[in-house]
Amino acid sequence: MIEHRTIDLAEPAHQATQQETDQIPTQGRITYDEAGAGPVVVFLHGIGAGASTFALQLEAFAAAGYRAVAWDMPGYGGSSPLPLVTIDAIVATLGGFLNQFDRPVLVGHSMGGMLILRLLARAPHAARAVVLSQTTAAFGSKDPAWAKQFVHERLAPLDAGHNMADLASQMVASMVGDGPDPAGTTLARVGIAATPNSTFRDTVLALPGFDERGTLSSIIVPTLVLAGSRDTNAPAPGMERMAARIADARYVCIEGSGHLVHLEQPRAFNAAVLDFLAAVPA
Repeated sequence: MIEHRTIDLAEPAHQATQQETDQIPTQGRITYDEAGAGPVVVFLHGIGAGASTFALQLEAFAAAGYRAVAWDMPGYGGSSPLPLVTIDAIVATLGGFLNQFDRPVLVGHSMGGMLILRLLARAPHAARAVVLSQTTAAFGSKDPAWAKQFVHERLAPLDAGHNMADLASQMVASMVGDGPDPAGTTLARVGIAATPNSTFRDTVLALPGFDERGTLSSIIVPTLVLAGSRDTNAPAPGMERMAARIADARYVCIEGSGHLVHLEQPRAFNAAVLDFLAAVPA
């Protein structure tokens, strides 16, 4: 059974400057979903929706003997929004959240994978193993115009007066591949619809400038790089190149899946991750 939990992290004692905000190790209230008992696996979602989109993973991993946890990034679900949304500020809050666990496995989808890469660059032993699912080591690195277009396409509907509930069905349809799982796509639509406009906007604007390509070769924990063959946001060839730069990384591509593998093909996603974890030292 999935339980919804809350943890209150320490607040700064004074009004923080921008530089200080990026360095705060803990910040505000974090909500998260949890199921099962055993070794801890923490799921980190992307920009579209929160912890609820990992419900199919929490159930499966709990049944497989894991304590499965999915956090709500700041501003998502019941988690407190950050006063200043940057990758570094989110990673600092993530570090505070992870303090309650002993070197968990981290599974990051899309932006969640970017958070893992930044976290490992700062704390190489923060995880026992990691799964980088449909993510990137550098946001829009090949063409600066791509990053600008990415931001414009995602924020223009909000600028035009729409809200996330209006956009949920279209967003999901644009991301999925062949024959996506109905239960998974429903989770995606509901999760996107519940995301506050301001949270989505602030998080999208935090992405440009992210670049951890130079730290990939420094990753020292077992790593699974997981792609979808129909993914246009984090194309499989780029994911495979990223895997080649990480020592001993395992690369898996789920055929026919778009950008939401864990929701489109949850059985294939769960099987790939559980197979990887079976080979990770305790």
